[in-house]
Amino acid sequence: QGADIFGVLIRPGGQHANRNETAVTLRLNVPQSSLPEEVKAKLVDRLSPVVEVNSSESRSQWRNRALARQRLTEKLEAALVDPTPRKPTKPSRSADRKRLDAKKERSQTKRRRRPPGPDD
Repeated sequence: QGADIFGVLIRPGGQHANRNETAVTLRLNVPQSSLPEEVKAKLVDRLSPVVEVNSSESRSQWRNRALARQRLTEKLEAALVDPTPRKPTKPSRSADRKRLDAKKERSQTKRRRRPPGPDD
């Protein structure tokens, strides 16, 4: 349940490009579609209520329509894939030790740059 919108290609191509409406824009209104409610909710949350895909690669309207439908399908499928949850990790002991050693070294470098105090 989408709308197919055809338009003129905006690129060089001579008379064919100027006179033929071969570019295709597919629009899918997610809330009005016949998809299950949980799928609609995910799509609206992750994409938007109206999903739009353009195609103007080919000189053929039929080919552009097929490409746009393929892109729309891929976009919807990608939006429905749940992201893998991040597994919290902890730095290793050696990484902690290296970090602290680098901090101490940097502190010593800055301390050596200071002018000598009255008690030095």
